[in-house]
Amino acid sequence: MSDHTRTMPTIRLSKFISGAGVCSRRQASRLIELGVVLVNGRRGVHIDQVSQQDLITIEGKLIHHSPPILYFIYNKPIGIDSVCNPNDPSSIIHFLPTISDDQRIFPVGRLDKDSHGLLLLTNDGELCQRLMHPDFYHEKVYRVTVDKVVTEDFLEAMRSGIEYGNIKTRPCQLMQVNEYQFDITLTQGMNRQIRRMCQALSYRVKDLFRFRILGLQMTGLNSGDNRALTESEIRDLYDEIRAS
Repeated sequence: MSDHTRTMPTIRLSKFISGAGVCSRRQASRLIELGVVLVNGRRGVHIDQVSQQDLITIEGKLIHHSPPILYFIYNKPIGIDSVCNPNDPSSIIHFLPTISDDQRIFPVGRLDKDSHGLLLLTNDGELCQRLMHPDFYHEKVYRVTVDKVVTEDFLEAMRSGIEYGNIKTRPCQLMQVNEYQFDITLTQGMNRQIRRMCQALSYRVKDLFRFRILGLQMTGLNSGDNRALTESEIRDLYDEIRAS
């Protein structure tokens, strides 16, 4: 079936009304019984199956059904570009979870093609704006493997902020893991920032893995896998954003 002839998913009328935020599903059923709900100009009944293509009114007021807000984490493998470009076979757009024909989710921010780890996927525009806006200092944590032994001088220079090009990076937190690895916590997200910081100190990044955004952890997911966030994870994420 072509995209032009495919019908949109349908749901029960009462569920449509409650999903639009008008009232509870039980209250929606009462409105249907009262005869004040019209579906495409006719009186609605409980067994009606409707979609966003239908015109639903309650006492003459048009009801708009917003799709549910969805949140996933994705363990992005190396080699996948987080830019949504349908013409690029390596673009993340070809690897996103399939939700429905009329609903899509997208990555929040970027993780460069040579790096791997945690990407947040959502259709929540407010969350995207708050996480990506430079005025909000949201923490993102990476484990970095470099080509030379990590020294105290290197760690202190990175912590203080590095100058490259026409910029100087914000001070950040570093913790050494072993001779060649350290964890770095950034509160900004400039293009290839960690790689350029290391390069300015004559180090080369061999592996870059992001494992935390705010309190959201990359645990229990194999490379290339995704899962929906739990209700508590979503709640904690928003609590942290509102507190910033």
